[in-house]
Amino acid sequence: MSDKHPAWIDITASDAPASRAFYSELFGWRLRLVEELDYALVEPGPSTLPGGIGSADATRAAGITTYFSVPDVELTLVRAEALGATVSTPPWTVPGLGRMAVILDPDGNRVGLWQD
Repeated sequence: MSDKHPAWIDITASDAPASRAFYSELFGWRLRLVEELDYALVEPGPSTLPGGIGSADATRAAGITTYFSVPDVELTLVRAEALGATVSTPPWTVPGLGRMAVILDPDGNRVGLWQD
């Protein structure tokens, strides 16, 4: 996977079931609910960006975060902070998959970083 391309889209919704129905109808997404996480994964397809839809709560505000592939999460965080971003979610490891973090760009937009 080359770096700096969209790797995942995360939709956090105040009403996740309604949001799942909306995006399924709008884009024809097929979703697979992981009940223990209250998170629905978008089934892969030739024209589908991988992603999922989860519930907002006290620690996760509603909104959309696009994750971009980067070769090194920590180095990208250092560069992002030097350019005026702030770290929203520090790096953490998704066992067996990779590392991720979330920044707020200078305008406050959430941007995800993903390292395979």
